[in-house]
Amino acid sequence: MISGLRAWLRNERRLGVTHWTIQRAAAAADTDPVPSVETPIMASSVEPGGLPPLCDRELSESEAQAALAQLDETCVRGCERCGLHKHRTQTVFGVGKARPELVFVGEGPGADEDRKGIPFVGRAGQLLTRMIAAMGLTREQVYIANIVKCRPPGNRTPNEQEMSACSPYLFRQLAILRPRVIVALGRPASQTLLQTTTAIGRLRGEFHDFPPPGLAYLGLPAIKLMPTYHPAYLLRSPGEKAKTWEDLKQVMRLLGIPIPPRHA
Repeated sequence: MISGLRAWLRNERRLGVTHWTIQRAAAAADTDPVPSVETPIMASSVEPGGLPPLCDRELSESEAQAALAQLDETCVRGCERCGLHKHRTQTVFGVGKARPELVFVGEGPGADEDRKGIPFVGRAGQLLTRMIAAMGLTREQVYIANIVKCRPPGNRTPNEQEMSACSPYLFRQLAILRPRVIVALGRPASQTLLQTTTAIGRLRGEFHDFPPPGLAYLGLPAIKLMPTYHPAYLLRSPGEKAKTWEDLKQVMRLLGIPIPPRHA
């Protein structure tokens, strides 16, 4: 048990989390100190260069809005955890309903998003908006975010170091949002969230359990995750849109959203 706790704490340190205490067993004067993790909640302050603890409970809509705003303002906007901050106009945190049933996660902002500070507003974003509308929803009813919060130069795919540095922010967003379903858009988002190297073509088409064992420390209730193709890829490969729509229909069925007869 102690070895398991130590492994958990090593993983937390790797992610920049330093919110734990050392407690001694009450009736064991000769025993070694045993690490005991503090109950994670959204902190009112953050250590320099650190991260707030993970939110460990379901929040009301107003509480979730406040917690998301705090995470953005206190941690993300001034973040310099990787080199992407050197090229950004501004960070792109996320947008949408603070307690949604459905969250879409992409890989990173592009030029339009970097300029406006809002995820998925360029050509790929316009397609995502149409995809959401086809599901009978609006952007205001879901939440949209990315693995990294700063634009990679030239809109390239973020690398492993950048995603590793930034993904703890996304995990904290998800701990606040607590959706029923996550739609992971593209390979980087799907592989990061599922902690796998499996190709997106093999991942898509079926639900996966989130969080995976490697992210069990998040303490989140089970969430269904549907990997599918990124809208930017669909713009280049429109023949894959039918597969993506099949993925989204599975999400609609799980959430109890009626599928229009012509699309059933």
